[in-house]
Amino acid sequence: MTVTRRLTEAEWRTVEEETARRPQASRPPEGTGERIDGQPEGARERVNRRWQEVLQETRVAQTGVQILFGFLLSLAFTAGFRDLDGFDRGLYVVTVVLAASSTAALIAPVSLHRCLSGLRLKEEVVIAAGRLMVCGMVLLALTVACTLMLILNVVLGGALAAGVVVGAVMLWFALCWYVTPYRLRRRALSRNQDGGRR
Repeated sequence: MTVTRRLTEAEWRTVEEETARRPQASRPPEGTGERIDGQPEGARERVNRRWQEVLQETRVAQTGVQILFGFLLSLAFTAGFRDLDGFDRGLYVVTVVLAASSTAALIAPVSLHRCLSGLRLKEEVVIAAGRLMVCGMVLLALTVACTLMLILNVVLGGALAAGVVVGAVMLWFALCWYVTPYRLRRRALSRNQDGGRR
């Protein structure tokens, strides 16, 4: 059994001083295709790096969808669930199906890797996993929208008020998850094209 303890402030200072004394390898900008030593990144290194990135992204997304899915599944067994009208029950069914679909899409990269391991298809796995992640994120956003609609319809007492709030939240999701990355991507591509002309 490993025993861990917190470092004292003096120990942290010692670690920081030793780290500062070591020569630091400058890290190239992400996605430039270069390694830390400045050499070009090989195809195998690139696909391995991309696979590690997909795994990290999957871990973050899976946690959120699994918590939400668990909450939704437990909701059907509460006392207040029996009081829901037909619209709310239908919305609940749609929400649970979306959550299950999102869970499947976000866990699929792990299954892909396990089923295709050793067949030298890592690049294909990375591409498919990236597409499944995008699909899972869209389904997750729809799950959140339906969950909000279900809860706010009960709390606010009307579908119109709930719909306005859900619409505003989904606009925020779209801005954070899709518009901002798209704008940054366009800016980076534009900068790369301008740099290529010089």
